[in-house]
Amino acid sequence: MNIMDFNVKKLAADAGTFLSRAVQFTEEKLGQAEKTELDAHLENLLSKAECTKIWTEKIMKQTEVLLQPNPNARIEEFVYEKLDRKAPSRINNPELLGQYMIDAGTEFGPGTAYGNALIKCGETQKRIGTADRELIQTSALNFLTPLRNFIEGDYKTIAKERKLLQNKRLDLDAAKTRLKKAKAAETKSSSEQELRITQSEFDRQAEITRLLLEGISSTHAHHLRCLNDFVEAQMTYYAQCYQYMLDLQKQLGSFPSNYLSNNNQNSGTPVPYALSNAIGPSALASAGSLVVTCPSNLNDLKESNSNRKARVLYDYDAANSTELSLLADEVITVFSVVGMDSDWLMGERGNQKGKVPITYLELLN
Repeated sequence: MNIMDFNVKKLAADAGTFLSRAVQFTEEKLGQAEKTELDAHLENLLSKAECTKIWTEKIMKQTEVLLQPNPNARIEEFVYEKLDRKAPSRINNPELLGQYMIDAGTEFGPGTAYGNALIKCGETQKRIGTADRELIQTSALNFLTPLRNFIEGDYKTIAKERKLLQNKRLDLDAAKTRLKKAKAAETKSSSEQELRITQSEFDRQAEITRLLLEGISSTHAHHLRCLNDFVEAQMTYYAQCYQYMLDLQKQLGSFPSNYLSNNNQNSGTPVPYALSNAIGPSALASAGSLVVTCPSNLNDLKESNSNRKARVLYDYDAANSTELSLLADEVITVFSVVGMDSDWLMGERGNQKGKVPITYLELLN
């Protein structure tokens, strides 16, 4: 019975306090009651904390989008995180593209120019996918996790204490209002006692809140270190990708400097002799003695059985002893042999001789 009486009294007291705060807050909004203002330093700290929270959330969310553009995958990772379970490993886009390229190249034939190039590109894409996975893991650990810990930990504590400070401030101002309205000496004495208590509680809460808010500067310093880690992770990732593509370019070779793309090329006429782009008419007219290898030129060469000079478009590694390895931009002698596959010519460089793929060559006049 005594416990029940205590609970009822506490409930009534809490209800009275809540009602008093609601009345004070409403009167302040209506301009019918005075409001105790916080000191300028505390207001600045509160503003700084709020600003930090807003921008940290924006940076965190956009970083998550950058690292994982797929919204469904982000939701899945969020659910697994809340369930405290490890999300299943999934193949990423570069790895998937790489696998498709490798499979296509294998089916077209590793010995063909296109198939060989696809396999090499696919292997590079898979390496980029691995680097991408490492970037995500490193960034999540060293950058996103500290930001999330601030939002879900430190700032929640600050918000809780800030709300408590607001309540103490409302209690203080309500006590001031009651003291002003007190007429009887006994009521006035009781109101003065209440004012001293609420003022003391308000000052104590303001100090607690101030100490927490001053930690925002340390938070900025910590986030700066995390930002440096994120930049370093990105730098490592892009350096790896650059090196991978540089190695791939060396394997595939590069176009001669006088090759230009022709965006108006007829899509119905494939031009494998220049890989993916053809020389435009204007560029062809100004190319002088350079003539792009085309079917008619090759047919003439096969029919005449004569020797011609040809420039190598990009590197080629011989698949066996019957083929001739090539280096981009070197000039070799080529000729046709009766009965040879239409995709190949015989190439000669000094005392070296072997089959060379026509897609790697351009005939010269």
